[in-house]
Amino acid sequence: MSANLAIAAAKFVAFLITTSSSMLAESIHSLADSGNQVLLLVGGKRAQRGRTPEHPFGYGRERYFYAFVVAVVLFTIGALFSLYEGWHKISDPHPVETPIVAFAVLIFAIIAEGFSFRTAIKESNPLRGKQTWVQFIRRSKSPELPVIVLEDLGALVGLVLALIGVTLAVITGDGVWDGVGTMAIGVLLAIIAIVLAIETKSLLIGESAGPEVERQIISALESAPEVARVIHMRTLHLGPDEVLVAAKIAVDHDDTAAEVARGIDEAERRIRSAVPIARVIYLEPDLDRARKGESVPGPHSANGRA
Repeated sequence: MSANLAIAAAKFVAFLITTSSSMLAESIHSLADSGNQVLLLVGGKRAQRGRTPEHPFGYGRERYFYAFVVAVVLFTIGALFSLYEGWHKISDPHPVETPIVAFAVLIFAIIAEGFSFRTAIKESNPLRGKQTWVQFIRRSKSPELPVIVLEDLGALVGLVLALIGVTLAVITGDGVWDGVGTMAIGVLLAIIAIVLAIETKSLLIGESAGPEVERQIISALESAPEVARVIHMRTLHLGPDEVLVAAKIAVDHDDTAAEVARGIDEAERRIRSAVPIARVIYLEPDLDRARKGESVPGPHSANGRA
């Protein structure tokens, strides 16, 4: 955030000197990135609030909400402003003044954004594991790092586009190229904002814990001696670091109520040991009718069991 604020100030000073629309678009882009990182910090802070009667599962999804707001801000402020400014420059072109200032600031910004991008990659790699970057962006339950990675990538590509636009405007003496570079920045930001909106919307609606985590939960459940098998299970991320688990488990028909209760306690302990983020667990014991050829009520059956 501090790097983006410094870069935004440098770009804006360069715009005042050069009147380059690419420099103005890039300064607004960096300012929007700084504001977005403030929003992510606010979301992370608000998500730490405890449960209330009105919000019994807590506020973990606040992080998803603020990440979605980031996508909206990036589109409305970053992309739309750049597209408008580029169209304005193409309609009324004028040469770039004092281009050496623009080049110096753009090169400085590329170096600074490179360090920022390197930090984002370094912080993301432990969570990314063996996933590709596309898989990480699509599957990550923690919205902050994918947002920052995409923002920093967009900032670097945007700076290169601005450098190309300013260079062509200086070489040809035609300010239209500056406007073309600005339009390209706007299209880039719009694409990034749309990707972020799609992914954070999915998190807001509610995503499961993922195949690998669900396999670990089922394995932990079925390792309990009192659990014959998992009949069916649902998981839901209440936040990046909190998962709700709801499962129907088969128990022996000869088990007493006390034995079933002890079995459920042990199953919950095993789940939390295997998957620490599984913090809210609901287990419903049932007879294993499937093995006896009986029909098993589904999650939407008349008896209300899930």
